[in-house]
Amino acid sequence: MSGNIPHSASRLVISKYINKQTMKYIFTTHFWGPVSNFGIPIAALLDLKKDPNLISGPMTFALVIYSGVFMRYALAVTPKNYLLFGCHIINSAAQLGQGYRFLMNKYYHQDNKK
Repeated sequence: MSGNIPHSASRLVISKYINKQTMKYIFTTHFWGPVSNFGIPIAALLDLKKDPNLISGPMTFALVIYSGVFMRYALAVTPKNYLLFGCHIINSAAQLGQGYRFLMNKYYHQDNKK
């Protein structure tokens, strides 16, 4: 009898999450676009550990604007694309962190060295 409990639980999970609608969603650009786009925020988060002298201020600013535009787009389409929205929230946060590091390194730390 106890051998059937895990089987029943796995069947419940499979029937709840792996169904025709989920599979249909997984094979759309609504899913794969944001998934492939997650490379940008992952790279930005990893770059937070690198030397701030390597940060490009204009590129960081461009990526903040880019993510802001796509956050708006993600909520403007029907149905709303929360996966894309989440991707760009993470990217915005990481890029704003990079921007802060850039400004502190370029302007604040140079003033202290004089």
